[in-house]
Amino acid sequence: MPARRTLKVALLGVTMLVLAGCSEADQHQIRNLAMPDRASAEGPYTYELWKWAWVAAMVTGVIVWGLIFYAVVKFRRRSDDEVPRQTRYNLPLEVFYTIAPVLMCVVFFFHTVRVQDEVIKLDDNPDMTVEVLGQQWSWTFNHGVGEQENPSASGEDGEFAYSSYVYTSGTGAQIPTLVIPVDQTIQFNLHSPDVIHDFGVPSFLVKMDVIPGRVNKLQVTPTVEGEYVGKCYELCGVSHSRMLFNVEVVSQSDYEAYLADLAEAGNTAEAPILGGSYVRDQAGLDDESEGHSE
Repeated sequence: MPARRTLKVALLGVTMLVLAGCSEADQHQIRNLAMPDRASAEGPYTYELWKWAWVAAMVTGVIVWGLIFYAVVKFRRRSDDEVPRQTRYNLPLEVFYTIAPVLMCVVFFFHTVRVQDEVIKLDDNPDMTVEVLGQQWSWTFNHGVGEQENPSASGEDGEFAYSSYVYTSGTGAQIPTLVIPVDQTIQFNLHSPDVIHDFGVPSFLVKMDVIPGRVNKLQVTPTVEGEYVGKCYELCGVSHSRMLFNVEVVSQSDYEAYLADLAEAGNTAEAPILGGSYVRDQAGLDDESEGHSE
């Protein structure tokens, strides 16, 4: 009993010491289970799946650890000449550890598909559409000007939602910024002229592959104004690490002012900028630099 009491006190002391050494940011991460704060309407679905997966993993861990410690204590050797009873088969136990993992996989699969259906479903009439180009080694964002003429436009074969666009693009020397309005359902039509990329914003808790030869579509409804970071989640070559972008979620009036600024700067086009020779224009990457695309 004294040894057991001493062990409990020691474990409590170590736990308090570890928690005391955590900064406020660390504690926030622990409360979020290492997930960022949710800043989109789709984020809570992903977070809930993540949270309950942790719960399931911990319950499984407790059961396994409990069985291990039970076996260690219950069937420990009590004398040097003791030989425990040998058991070759235990049918109920074998049935349990065969069926239980299968049931766990079925449950995980069911909830994963349910969440996936929620986060990738498409509204037939999104509030706005942004044509996104993922290229080696940066991003181009094309914003429609005026009212959407065809909200369900596929973004393929010249079928676009708007009749004119303004755009912003990153280079090898400059990280681009994606500006979008809060509380609007935004459809991102994802294009690639070269290799597979992956468009994602950690705080939105959604992402999607950008595949050459097809246009994937992702809809996001940002719910919190602020500044966020985005990146390519797919290893796309030697300068993959350059494929970063910033995200600003702003009010509708600020978004309209941003579009006016792009137009005033001359970043206008009748159709989205989706590749061609523009992809090869990588300021900041000279002929000798790593990841030069020429």
